[in-house]
Amino acid sequence: MTDILDDLRWRGLIAQSTDIDALRAALAEGPVTYYCGFDPTAPSLHHGHLVQLVLMRHLQLAGHRPLALVGGATGMIGDPRMSGERVLNDKETVAGWTERLRGQIERILDFAGENAARMVNNLDWTGDLTAIDFLRDIGKHFRLGTMLAKDTVARRLQSEEGISFTEFSYQILQGMDFLELHRRHGCTLQTGGNDQWGNLLSGVDLIRKAEGRAVHVMTTPLITKADGTKFGKSEGGAIWLAPDMLSPYAFYQFWLNTDDADVVRFLKIFTFRSREQIEALGRAVDEAPQAREAQRTLAEDVTSLVHGPEATERVRRASQALFGRDDLRELDGATLRDAVAELPRGEAEVGRSTTVDLLLATGLERGRNAARRTIASGGAYLNNEKVTDEDRVLTEGDLLSGGYALLRKGRKTLAVVATSSG
Repeated sequence: MTDILDDLRWRGLIAQSTDIDALRAALAEGPVTYYCGFDPTAPSLHHGHLVQLVLMRHLQLAGHRPLALVGGATGMIGDPRMSGERVLNDKETVAGWTERLRGQIERILDFAGENAARMVNNLDWTGDLTAIDFLRDIGKHFRLGTMLAKDTVARRLQSEEGISFTEFSYQILQGMDFLELHRRHGCTLQTGGNDQWGNLLSGVDLIRKAEGRAVHVMTTPLITKADGTKFGKSEGGAIWLAPDMLSPYAFYQFWLNTDDADVVRFLKIFTFRSREQIEALGRAVDEAPQAREAQRTLAEDVTSLVHGPEATERVRRASQALFGRDDLRELDGATLRDAVAELPRGEAEVGRSTTVDLLLATGLERGRNAARRTIASGGAYLNNEKVTDEDRVLTEGDLLSGGYALLRKGRKTLAVVATSSG
């Protein structure tokens, strides 16, 4: 069986670690309890958090015990950013976001069995902590020189805005989380993004000083594309895991559109496919890139992980239906709405608008003569059915669920026909 650290390194999921040999020995000796923290500073996790959850799941599958911390306390402060001070959210907002994040995490980790995951909330040990106890029991172990040297803190101090004591104290709170989880659950490993390296080390130092014990941290790298640019932006912004912030269809399409140069690396990072399976998909990219087998595998696996197999099947069928490989009329209204959300749209009137009118209204053609030529050449489709009569009028029977009709020019150029009811 491949060593878990070797497998994680092959997948590109390890950037830095404290004593790697000691960590390897600890993982080999028996179940290790580990944790990763997620702050509710937004109503959803995003693709960056997904990297951490995938890492946690790999460790869990290898027999280790995950603790998923949703920071009800640290979420009210927020990790210092390079760009400036965060806006502090009220307690009710943070509490609501905490529950949303819990639901997203529970989809990915296994909360049953011998090494079942556990949810923890750092508000449990900070909510009743007095300022005096915090300063005496925790603050005394931190040295300002070390805290000021942290990269984000140092940069913020050099900026015009500076940094507040509130955000400056975040690294103490995160260190205290590791200490509390070490005491309560025997946690000896913390994972996180590479930008969290300094904060993670705060917990290692605190446990060494307060308990006299050695623990471990491990980080994942910043995920970039092959051209060196930042990974993870859709047309609407971040790649959110919440379906009400990024629909499962849009989520699926994001992964389906992965470049050939990136897809094998993303299969390693974001899926649980074996080395042999990923190598086979890599050969498919080289030998038949037009089939996009690797991209379809990536999109289906990641969408199933985040949204479930049933949602994946719905969006897969929707993706096929848009281009005539499945029946549009079998799609439910919500899935169809998500599938056509980013398409050009034109208004039409049932019983009056002809196919020529539809091509003009949606912008698929710019003139009536061009529209007529497209129809005459067999290049116009309404709901994936070829239209040969330029005077054909839109009818009630043409409307799909939600009051839409799908117009296509040629093989790939799509638009939505919307009526007053759609």
